[in-house]
Amino acid sequence: MAVVNKLPTISSPAPKFRIPKRSFNFNPPNSASPFTENHSTERYRRETTWLFTSRPISCPLRPDSDPQSIRDTDIALQLPELKRLLEVLREKRESSGGGGEREGGGRGPGNVFLVGTGPGDPELLTVKAVRVIGSADLLLYDRLVSNEVLDLVGPEGRLLYVGKTAGYHSRTQEEIHELLLSFAEAGATVVRLKGGDPLVFGRGGEEMDFLQQQGIQVQVIPGITAASGIAAELGIPLTHRGVANSVRFLTGHSRKGGTDPLFVAENAADPDSTLVVYMGLSTLPSLALKLINHGLPPDTPAAAVERGTTPQQRMVLAELKDLADEIALAELVSPTLIIIGNVVSLSPFWPHSSIEAPALVEAR
Repeated sequence: MAVVNKLPTISSPAPKFRIPKRSFNFNPPNSASPFTENHSTERYRRETTWLFTSRPISCPLRPDSDPQSIRDTDIALQLPELKRLLEVLREKRESSGGGGEREGGGRGPGNVFLVGTGPGDPELLTVKAVRVIGSADLLLYDRLVSNEVLDLVGPEGRLLYVGKTAGYHSRTQEEIHELLLSFAEAGATVVRLKGGDPLVFGRGGEEMDFLQQQGIQVQVIPGITAASGIAAELGIPLTHRGVANSVRFLTGHSRKGGTDPLFVAENAADPDSTLVVYMGLSTLPSLALKLINHGLPPDTPAAAVERGTTPQQRMVLAELKDLADEIALAELVSPTLIIIGNVVSLSPFWPHSSIEAPALVEAR
């Protein structure tokens, strides 16, 4: 059954807390990811047009190079080239009478923007984000920034992939810090593109803190975090009078990547609250068991949404005790957001109301 991106009209919704003993999942045919996965040929095509053009002939980089071979390339060798590029950009700006001077005279650092691109749908970008993306000198972007968003980059903008995925980091966080600092010190307008919101599990706070300690001013342009964007897509109110009086965001990963980071489950097992779990596919079985053991009813409604708000969106809705098994059956992959709480039963897609909904059709 195909996924819709617009909610069906339901004339008479079922009672709020009638929870059937079955699950409901949507599994449209697999299609290409909208995101810049670490094997994206589009990414290499964009980067190799400028980043490595000054490399010696003995160190070529082809667009079909293995991702690990790029990661293994010493970043110390790349930084001089990047700095030379930024010198060109600075000279070009100065010769054209552009900015770059501090008030009162003297050369100032460049501008750094931490920009949230939302959960995937480019139409959810803010107007300010679109303007900044189009005017940047250089953009460092993550894996969950869609190719459609990258299409908004201006003709003079340069792209550098710094994404992370499980088991593969194209750059360490420390290297990303140094890259941002190097570009800013050279006077460029630098944009750090992040999926969702930069300050919600996006490590934007770490980057902002590092740059500010180096005397670099940072502007944050918020994005619609996955919890808000995907919940709206499914018609799930994160809070609802008489159903949920609070919402809590959790990460399914520990700081050191452990398999059991969910030590907060005791406090999170609140039937009057909504729990949203980011990056929680691998730890969901443990989390669900902990929540149930700490008193959350096993039949609590829950949803898991893969690639939410994009044409490739897939979702599984089930009671908490069955959710992990249903996710495995549907073979959902990252990025998948998990929403747990009675508010899920208010969605038109929840099983007890889906029977009354019109036939589902492709939205795009």
